Amino acid sequence: MKYSLFVMALLIGTLAMAQTVKIQTQHKVKKSETIYGIAKQYGITQDQLIAANPEMKMPGYELKKGDYINIPEGQAAPATQAPQGTQNAPVVQPVQTSKSKLVKVGVMLPLHNNDGDGQRMVEYYRGLLLAFDRVAKDSIKVDVHAWNVPKGADIQNTLKEKGAAECDLIIGPLYTEMVKPLAEFCKANGIKLVIPFSIDGEPAKKYENVFQVYQSNEEMDNMAIEKFSERFVSYHPVIIDAQDPASTKGKFTSQLRKMLEKKGIKYSLTSLSTSENDFARAFDLSKPNIVILNTERSPKLNEAFAKLNILTAANKNINVSMLGYTEWLMYIQPYQDLYFKYDVHIPTYFFYNATSRDTKWVEQSYTKKFNLDMDVNGLPRFALTGFDHGCFFIGGMAQYGAAFTGAKGQIAYKSVQTPLHFKKEGKGYKNANFMFVHYRTDRTIEAISY
Repeated sequence: MKYSLFVMALLIGTLAMAQTVKIQTQHKVKKSETIYGIAKQYGITQDQLIAANPEMKMPGYELKKGDYINIPEGQAAPATQAPQGTQNAPVVQPVQTSKSKLVKVGVMLPLHNNDGDGQRMVEYYRGLLLAFDRVAKDSIKVDVHAWNVPKGADIQNTLKEKGAAECDLIIGPLYTEMVKPLAEFCKANGIKLVIPFSIDGEPAKKYENVFQVYQSNEEMDNMAIEKFSERFVSYHPVIIDAQDPASTKGKFTSQLRKMLEKKGIKYSLTSLSTSENDFARAFDLSKPNIVILNTERSPKLNEAFAKLNILTAANKNINVSMLGYTEWLMYIQPYQDLYFKYDVHIPTYFFYNATSRDTKWVEQSYTKKFNLDMDVNGLPRFALTGFDHGCFFIGGMAQYGAAFTGAKGQIAYKSVQTPLHFKKEGKGYKNANFMFVHYRTDRTIEAISY
């Protein structure tokens, strides 16, 4: 199966910015607006808009509804409608060159309709194809060869196929037994290898040019505890025993307690079965409290919210925030109002934001291109994951070639769902992305990436 995408180079005009930027007006940011969209609206480039608003260059900067930003003077009046086909398109850092870049990509995954693995990987692959369409707008040509490599297949046969050795980048495999031959093939041919999903062992440590995207639950727990100690240093931790034998989070709260004790941070222990008076005594009136449950499951979460509602109704001076779990992203529909009320922070490596204009743009593009709707049965969404992986790696390879390491700051692509940045680990590179999805009490949501 081969899909080839060749596009003519786009002429990118840039205006030299004066040392002093003159401001013609200010723009009040609306919900879900992006830097790209605002620049388009006023007929200016992103660089011009950022030059007029230096805070946009700060790490972690994000537009927020209600903010006022400067619009440089001397530009065209606001457009009434964005050009057809580009409205709300996600931003991919353009390649700084006057010539088109060509990236040769190989995809070696189970691409079939025979079982769940194949169906999910087809969904992921369609997301990659959308990414290739998107980067074409930045003068990047993509030549992609895709091979169906099902479970039990001899990947050595695939590696003999025409075009495999000429790839700049290969995405795959899905199965652990295929990693070693594929990684050695990539090393021998100077190809970068992206392993997008769960694989046993530590391929990034063992093999050169490997980008290991997947992060284990243990790694996520360690990062959550590390960032907890930084973000909630002035809070009083309250650890609640949900008495849930089906929970998998006992190890996390045990590690968290060890960290608090090591740092000399006092915390309280209570349970969902304790009396209301005893429950209230676990909370501090002089500082904000951060609640941690030792379960990720919805029934006990419901009990916890009921207990906290009684507590806060009877004690107006108690300030309560909560640390959640990635699984809580599945419960947004019934609990979102309570997430806002209790300032919930959810540690995760992805965030599906249904209200984002970028998300809607990709979903609409998917439906238009493939004449069917995106699979909505899983989190994270596989097509959005493919889109983010495609934009990130193809943009990085086009701009940096063999020097691309995926390090933070190498590429300015803003993810739709699954942010990425990599750190050296052994011989290869491992995804180090981590974020808190923060449901603020002002009913806004922020994704705090580290």
